Amino acid sequence: MFKNWGKDVEVPERITREDVQEMIDDAIRKHNRNASIISMCVGWVVLALFAEGLLRLIGVIPPLLPWLNITL
Repeated sequence: MFKNWGKDVEVPERITREDVQEMIDDAIRKHNRNASIISMCVGWVVLALFAEGLLRLIGVIPPLLPWLNITL
């Protein structure tokens, strides 16, 4: 039963240092791209909310709710 044990098993392909470094560089590049896109979206939302609050404060935009009136 065990006389051919391990005879048909192929040796796994070895990964070189260059291949590992290339995989790491690709992962870092992908992470930086995704983080930049998320940061850009969050920045636009914060800027839009700031601009809306400023315009409501100076009276260009009427208050969303009547009881939420901001005055200087």
